[in-house]
Amino acid sequence: MPDLSGKRIVLGLTGGIACYKSAELLRRLQDEGATVDVVMTEAATGFITPATMQALSGRPVWTDAWDSRMDNRMAHINLTRGADAVLIVPASTDFLAKLAHGLADDLLATLCVARGAVPLLAAPAMNHEMWTHPATQRNAAQLRADGVTLIGPAEGDQACGETGTGRMMEPDQILRALVAFFQPKVLAGRRVLLTAGPTSEPIDPVRVLTNRSSGRMGYALARAAAEAGATVTLVSGPTALPCPDDVTRIGVTRATDMHAAVMAHAPGADLFIAVAAVADWGIANPSDTKLKKKAGGQPPTLRFVQNPDILADVAALSGGPWCVGFAAETDHLHEHAQAKRQRKGIPLIVGNLAQQVMDAEDAELILFDDDGAHPLPPQPKLQAARQLITWIAQRLPD
Repeated sequence: MPDLSGKRIVLGLTGGIACYKSAELLRRLQDEGATVDVVMTEAATGFITPATMQALSGRPVWTDAWDSRMDNRMAHINLTRGADAVLIVPASTDFLAKLAHGLADDLLATLCVARGAVPLLAAPAMNHEMWTHPATQRNAAQLRADGVTLIGPAEGDQACGETGTGRMMEPDQILRALVAFFQPKVLAGRRVLLTAGPTSEPIDPVRVLTNRSSGRMGYALARAAAEAGATVTLVSGPTALPCPDDVTRIGVTRATDMHAAVMAHAPGADLFIAVAAVADWGIANPSDTKLKKKAGGQPPTLRFVQNPDILADVAALSGGPWCVGFAAETDHLHEHAQAKRQRKGIPLIVGNLAQQVMDAEDAELILFDDDGAHPLPPQPKLQAARQLITWIAQRLPD
């Protein structure tokens, strides 16, 4: 099911060149199942036309507080009744000031004041000098204190040709922030440490020993934990995946590097989820130069050394985090997963069949604890991650 299925969003546009990105955001909101009502300030119509937004939304666009299309001429009241959120994209310097001081001199500003308990989110977009101005910073602080969620701004090149903080977040970032806003905050105040991806053990400067892992499940869990309100640290082996929003990523290569990073952060964590496909063995005698083929086709002799057991070492910490492991097996999943859980001394292990999950977008997880096996339905990895996070949150000690 799309993340915003059944949600009605009031999308407000204020004056700024970033208005053109609101058209893409509108389509993305609809792709995620949202119904979108667009409200534009007069300044916004100088950058993008109401006709464009109406064609994209398939619904009337509202610009005038006195619009006669509503029988009672109370668009400022009617538009937010039954809405799930008001989202201002872009939010200009002037409009942030209006919001902070409760001004109501146009339709969009008035409906924000009259919205009642409907959540308000805003994505600031302005020149970096305008964003860093003391008045704007006071207004932003007041809005946060009033319960308004500010999405960004980002740092980067701006339409004026200057560079700095004030650039509007990209539509996909704003969409993810809105989706995250609606997720239950079941891990609020918790500190979560995760591992993800493979490790890579060097044989020589160009060859490595590794495990097959895309990192998708671990990254999905990091995103789901952040959406659930946790402070998330992700220790990741080499992957091509972007770091999830609001997640601190520590990049590592070898299993020993991952072990060191995890052990440095584990004492401060409430929850540790070991998702990474860590190589059980490293190469004891890696070559400093590229190994060459020998005459007669004899392969090089490699000596293996066992890598540290990251999960077991964290589980053994006195006062350490609540631990969750992963077991990717090729056969006898129930037997191997439960045996691994008991061997590691952890309360929960998540099992799956390797042949089902390698390079797949979906996951079919089975949770193993003292009470037995608890299968989750086959579903996209992000949905599985959210379900797993909820399941864990219900069992975390206080």
